[in-house]
Amino acid sequence: MTVLSRSAILKKVSLKQEVLSVPEWGGDVIVRELTGAERDAWEASILNADGQRDDDSMTNARAKLCIRCIVDAEGSLLFSEDDLNPVGNLSGTALNRVFEVACRLSGLTPADLEELAGN
Repeated sequence: MTVLSRSAILKKVSLKQEVLSVPEWGGDVIVRELTGAERDAWEASILNADGQRDDDSMTNARAKLCIRCIVDAEGSLLFSEDDLNPVGNLSGTALNRVFEVACRLSGLTPADLEELAGN
């Protein structure tokens, strides 16, 4: 067994990526997994100030994840928080396809999503 050092762990910055066909958008996108900080930020974005889910906090939940996971060929995010509403107004089928891949790559399980949804 290899016991990792601090520096060995911190050098591991590669994130899983997957090229996904999105015919509704006319091509492919690169979807990558969330970092730990990005996952925390996404989870916080779908909860209200009391840490609970409500209708307002769940608005654009899929788009909130997609803008954190769609990257260019160099791995830089394509979208910013300013793009949330325009992305949220795209095809729900396309967003859901990207959302599902982002969830899988980021280790977001159905149980995690149910817990965040308040079920």
